[in-house]
Amino acid sequence: MKRIFGDIDKIFEGDIFESRGSLSLAKVHRPLQAGISGSEQEGADSVVISGGYEDDEDFGDIIIYTGHGGRSNGSKNQVADQVLTRGNKALAISQENQLPIRVVRGANKHSKFAPTTGYRYDGLYFITEYWHEKGKSGYIVWRFRLEKIKSKENIQVSTNIISEPKSNYSKTIRKEYVISKIIRETKTAKFIKQLYNDTCQICGIQIKSAVSTYSEAAHIKSLGKPHNGPDTKENIICLCPNHHKMFDLGIISIDESFNILGLEEKKLTIDPKHNINLEFIKYHKEHHYKKLL
Repeated sequence: MKRIFGDIDKIFEGDIFESRGSLSLAKVHRPLQAGISGSEQEGADSVVISGGYEDDEDFGDIIIYTGHGGRSNGSKNQVADQVLTRGNKALAISQENQLPIRVVRGANKHSKFAPTTGYRYDGLYFITEYWHEKGKSGYIVWRFRLEKIKSKENIQVSTNIISEPKSNYSKTIRKEYVISKIIRETKTAKFIKQLYNDTCQICGIQIKSAVSTYSEAAHIKSLGKPHNGPDTKENIICLCPNHHKMFDLGIISIDESFNILGLEEKKLTIDPKHNINLEFIKYHKEHHYKKLL
């Protein structure tokens, strides 16, 4: 069975399907029961949202999707922790490789974005981040933030090429996608970078070009839904690109004593003028740090 990432030929956004069987036959979402279509090796290509998980949040162009596992049969409530395996790992791989996800909404009377009957194909989304936290039932759930890929907003264009062995995938396809993202750099972020002279607070490296230096401003508690971290000095640190990416992916984090978790004998360098909020540090450690892997 060939796994297709992206659009399905002759299927259009807004198309309605009467059942999971018809979705599967159309190749929009292959599994007849599972909400995630994908594998741990390849990534995920589609998800169905139908109100099955109590921690799901649907804002339309932004979806906070709950991973699978940990539920009792026939119940929305969690009875055990979720783990980053199977479909959850597939979604994580799609985030890290920026593979487009087909989103299907099923009828759900509690969501204004859901169809009244059947299942509706609602287009392509990117997973912009994933993290773990305690859900409404008190158990660990994995959550994935999906952002809709726009087709008309001229904000940022990303060319995605999927090229895999012919035995497993369809032909290589080149497409252009447009996605809304926060890509600004505020005065606050610039202040923190200047305060550290573009030097990474973790490794002490300053990237130099022929004319300037370079660093990146990392928000400790992420901006936007559902984290809603502030764009303030207390929520920003100055990092090199490598450690910024590791921090965002939860490979590393920081404890309340400013030790770097995930790196031995490393401590965050802090300027006396920089008062980092410990609540944001705690939030990142508890939600993003992948220590349990």
